[in-house]
Amino acid sequence: MTAKITYRRIYEGSSPQDGQRVLVDRVWPRGVKKQDAHLDEWLRDVAPSTELREWYGHDPERFAEFRRRYLTELRDADHQEAAGHLRELAAQDRLTLLTATKDVDHSQAAVLAEWLAKKKR
Repeated sequence: MTAKITYRRIYEGSSPQDGQRVLVDRVWPRGVKKQDAHLDEWLRDVAPSTELREWYGHDPERFAEFRRRYLTELRDADHQEAAGHLRELAAQDRLTLLTATKDVDHSQAAVLAEWLAKKKR
């Protein structure tokens, strides 16, 4: 069975189809109470570094370079343990990566979902 890996905003309600729900932001999302988030985990250490996040600024024109730099960061020692754990979660049935970012298709959650899918092949 192939695990289904999806991503979306944490502000959307949870669903039984989500499987494991993992927040992949470094900073807790504004306006979300921890008890209302219905998270299985918060893997802040898999999120982009503060420096990369601030450089990117969620500018879609910088996304290709952000993606390249973030994939490089995922190989760094600072990210290896969290990235390995995320790969273990992805090997299960379903995984939903959550982010507060408005443009989820240009977010670390989108990069992680693609990265995890390639790691499974």
